[in-house]
Amino acid sequence: MQITVVVATGGTIAGSAARADDAVGYTAGVLDAGALLAAVPPLAGLPIEAETLARLDSRDMDHATWAALARRLRALQARPEVGAVVVTHGTDTLEETAYFLHRTLRADKPVVLTAAMRPATALSPDGPRNLFDAVTLARTPGVRGVVAVLGGQVLAGAELRKLHGWRVDAFSAGDAGPLAWVEDGGVRVLRDWPRGEALREDLPDLDPAHWPVVDLVTSHAGARGAVIDALVAAGAQGIVIAGTGNGSVHRQLREAAARAEAHGVRVWRASRCLAGGVVGAPAGELPSAGSLTPAQARVALMLELVPPGRAGSAGLV
Repeated sequence: MQITVVVATGGTIAGSAARADDAVGYTAGVLDAGALLAAVPPLAGLPIEAETLARLDSRDMDHATWAALARRLRALQARPEVGAVVVTHGTDTLEETAYFLHRTLRADKPVVLTAAMRPATALSPDGPRNLFDAVTLARTPGVRGVVAVLGGQVLAGAELRKLHGWRVDAFSAGDAGPLAWVEDGGVRVLRDWPRGEALREDLPDLDPAHWPVVDLVTSHAGARGAVIDALVAAGAQGIVIAGTGNGSVHRQLREAAARAEAHGVRVWRASRCLAGGVVGAPAGELPSAGSLTPAQARVALMLELVPPGRAGSAGLV
């Protein structure tokens, strides 16, 4: 009998407010994994294990928690009796965590992330249904890879993006669209599940204090190149510029980016538009992050900057 393990990391799905009509003034990460499961009676009796890895508000997600989560998921996947893992998470940095796991785990078994836009104490919380759908998806034969399910929509972890600050239907996969829908206890598949695309499975074994420093800068009217100069002086090894439109970058930032590159700092450009990404690579432009959101591009550049074999030497956690 295959076991599904639910790993809680905090977030709104585990949040609590003083009043049931308060959907924004809550404390995130109050409930543990057991309490989240207890709120979903249809899951009672299923072969599920529950554990709480963190109780973070995901706006405060950090590299140490990422490393601990990836190592824990890797250990759970190595257990033959574990068929899948469900991770409950906050929505604010869900797209970053999902992309990080997609690039650091060989997820032959499904890793299903889920979250909520309303706290557990809300009049109509979305967390219990999302958790039920996540377990349903995790127990469905053939599912693989790092995916997320919210509002019945199944999205690839590498394509996930948050579009709205408080509405329940806050997530999308951009132009790629959903992988599947969870409907009435079943799964309607639309396209292939993501395959394992881990770039650096060894990164979670490296002390996060030694991870490459990559920062984000936004291009906007009146942008100042001094921002990039300051980040380089502060030790940035990589910079992602969230450009306007199709990844266009303000002249002041382009000039500062050239200075940064002259000092050996890698600079990429993404788009601050959450749909479309960056198309094309005209001559003379900064390297493009393609369809990745700026936050995902930061993770991708960080992974590229890890020296080969670094995690196999000093600095292990």
